[in-house]
Amino acid sequence: MDSAQRTRGARHTRRVLTAVAGTWTARAYLVLCGALLVWVLADAALVTHEDASFAGIFPLLATAPLSLLFLLLAPGEGLLVYLLVVVVCAVANAALINWCVRAAGRGGRSAAGAP
Repeated sequence: MDSAQRTRGARHTRRVLTAVAGTWTARAYLVLCGALLVWVLADAALVTHEDASFAGIFPLLATAPLSLLFLLLAPGEGLLVYLLVVVVCAVANAALINWCVRAAGRGGRSAAGAP
């Protein structure tokens, strides 16, 4: 791999990261979703429950409505499917939040700056 390919790869990675978490609001949302997942995993690993714990609902609510739809369409169940659904939906929602914040910052103008 030469330096031109590495540079193109780095630019592509930066473009994707900017599209997903280019604003502080999108980054804060991703941090919140990550903290909720850590809390759920800690609850599942460290706390014994006689009945089911409701901790797993909060990441799903934070990533709704996509997560609820994806759970209905997910081929299977278990921890891996749950984590995958929450992570994918959190990234998709962060991209949408990022887009909305950028659009609001433009004040209704198009990306090219035309009125």
